Amino acid sequence: MADNIARVFADAIATDPNRPLLTWYDDATGERTELSGATLANWVAKTANLLTDELALGPGGTAAVLLPPHWQTAAVLLGCWAAGLTVAEQPGDVDVLFAAADRVAEADAWSTDERYALALHPFALPLREVPAGFADYVTEVRVHGDHFGAYPPGGPAHTALIERARARPAELGISPADRVLIDVDRHPDPLDWLLAPLTANATVVLCAHPDPTLLPTRQSTEHTTLTLP
Repeated sequence: MADNIARVFADAIATDPNRPLLTWYDDATGERTELSGATLANWVAKTANLLTDELALGPGGTAAVLLPPHWQTAAVLLGCWAAGLTVAEQPGDVDVLFAAADRVAEADAWSTDERYALALHPFALPLREVPAGFADYVTEVRVHGDHFGAYPPGGPAHTALIERARARPAELGISPADRVLIDVDRHPDPLDWLLAPLTANATVVLCAHPDPTLLPTRQSTEHTTLTLP
């Protein structure tokens, strides 16, 4: 079994990297972004290379991810796991921190010199104003390589996460090749909106602040086969 959670992602997209893998909606803003497996893999590789090449991080390292469900959050999480880092769940000392621009104040609870802020713009535009003490993730990550193939062993934390991810699809009713519509406000855990579909070889349509009146249209136009309750 894979001992790096990002290897699960790489295996999931290997057979058809060009199919739509992750589609993002925010009904409060009208945003829609669609990523193929190949496009998301590019962002994951750049993130992993940022961590390993620029920050010299790897297995044994830790990251704080103060981000809501979002397509860029998927890139950050998978990039951290690809590099062998463990994503911390409780505030404390970490090696690197990623925060949404509206959550940078929460970073005070974490101790690290390496901090990246994200605007979470639908087209990955950089921040208009970078918070003091932070670097702009989008600006910094773009200069890094498009490929990352090392996938070092992630250790016991990765193994435990993979085991949970492999069990979760059955609990959620996700089958291979499903296209799953997920209300991320009700399913904010990346185990549900990211890892469970990946391990089941399913694709996802993620929706924040969903408008119930748009649900039938979205199910039809996105050809979804399952809507998480």
